Order: sequence, then C-alpha cells, then structure tokens
Amino acid sequence: MTILEGRVLKNYNGYYYVNVPEEDKIYTCKVKGKMKKVRFSLATGDFVKFELGEKDEGMILEVLPRKNYLMRPIMANLDLFVATFACANPDFSPIIADKLIALAESADIPIIIVFNKMDIAEQGFIEKMQATYGSIGYEIFPICAATGEGVEPLREKLRGKVCAFGGPSGVGKSSTINAIDPTVALRTGDVSEKIGRGKHTTRFAELLPFDEGYIADTPGFGNLLLEGFETENVLAGFKEFANFEADCRFHPCTHTHEPGCAVKAAVESGEIMKTRHASYLEMLEEVALLNKKQW
Repeated sequence: MTILEGRVLKNYNGYYYVNVPEEDKIYTCKVKGKMKKVRFSLATGDFVKFELGEKDEGMILEVLPRKNYLMRPIMANLDLFVATFACANPDFSPIIADKLIALAESADIPIIIVFNKMDIAEQGFIEKMQATYGSIGYEIFPICAATGEGVEPLREKLRGKVCAFGGPSGVGKSSTINAIDPTVALRTGDVSEKIGRGKHTTRFAELLPFDEGYIADTPGFGNLLLEGFETENVLAGFKEFANFEADCRFHPCTHTHEPGCAVKAAVESGEIMKTRHASYLEMLEEVALLNKKQW
C-alpha cells in the first residue's frame, strides 16, 4: 500500500485533484468511506494524506493541519488574499469590500486590494481608496487588466505565493489573472448591463501553478453573507479601531452606543473613515440577526 501526501488543487463533483510536488503529478482522489463517518471539511488548498490504488486513483485518508482557513470563498493554506474590485462597472461597494477584508483578517490571511478598470475610474477614486484602505495599511494595486497597465507590480507581489482572488461578479478577477499570466486562460465574462453585475464565469476555486507558487480565481457573487461569524470576527476586519480602543470609557466597548467611545470620536474627527464605521455597524447587525435565526 502506497501512502502519499499532496495539496488539493480543486474539488469537483466529489472528486479531489491532489498534486504531489515530488512527483510533479496530479492524482484524482475520493474520500475514504471511514472518513465520511465523521464530520470533516476538505477545501481547495488543503494538504491531505491519501492511499494510492489501482489506475493511479487515490482515497483520501486524512486532512493535514492547516495554517489558515478562509470561510468564503472556501480555501485553505493561503499566503495571500487578493480582494478584487472594479473602479466602475460594477460600482464599488464599501460594505462588500469590508466584508471580504473581515473574512480574510479573521482567518489571519494577509490581504492586498486590487482595483481593476482604472481606465474608467472617476476622477479622485483611486486617491479616495488610498485614503480609506491604504491608510490602514493595505497595499493598493490600481490596474487595467484590458491594457496591462499596473499589472507588473501586482505580478511581482504574487510571485512564489499561494494566493486567491476574491470579489464580486464582473470586477474582472479572471481577466486580471489572465493579464498576470496569459497561459492561465481563464474564461472571462462581460458585465450584464441589464442587472448591473457580472455573470458568474468561475464555478469553483482551483489552484493553478504560477511562478513558483499558485494562483486561484474564485466564484463571484452579488452579495456576501456572514454565516458563522461572531462579533470578534467582525472586529478583526477593522484593525484601525485598535489605535483608539484603549481610550474608550468602557471595556469592552462595542463602539456602537456607549458614551465616551474613542472609536466613535475618531470617526467624528475623520481619523477613522465614516464608511468603514458604517460597514462595521451594518455587519454587527447582520451577524446578530443571523445568529438569532439559528436559535
């Protein structure tokens, strides 16, 4: 019996495609029946141990420990999450951006932010995003996937890393990956003018070899719900609050209704962006509602 270890590059219709680097080979695997009897999760990016059978097909025996796990889009063991948005068409949504950031931050995954379609950005848009997100510490990459403008610095940033692109439908995630590496040749879709959002051209996450690392596109979405989130997960997405929390009158402080809240004072003074605090309040309300429904 031969036991091998490798990384899941994709899963589709109950099959897991596992790369064994030492052999430079991808094996088609299914989950061992014994594993199915216990609760488990298996995601693209997971390292697994599998038993090799006939015709080079494998049976997964064990999911090896993860360094991180992203709940949405579901992936594991990432070095970098690339939150991707369009400057226009579709319009940028602060709440969607802040939800994505919170998802990655709560999983302790480093984040960069890409703004595609810079050729059609309104005047001052990139500067506003730099002020909002760059000031917090997130690296911003304005690009135009269609012309290649700004792509080279992004390519350099991704070199040698296991990274995943995530963002709403129609922002150009697949097009951006194609611009970074044309050999990837992912399908791209146009934004539906009728409904103002993109067609879902990517159906599942798949890690693709890229410059000593891996790069993955993930399915787009129109909305992003925070199932499984708690208050602390929301707070993890707003790391700029940490600069002021110690001065709040009450500890703990939810930064919502309490008097003497230093975070709210920072919002009023402009030290924290109002759009960010508005997203925080909306996300807290959504999490409370979702958790209430579970009961």
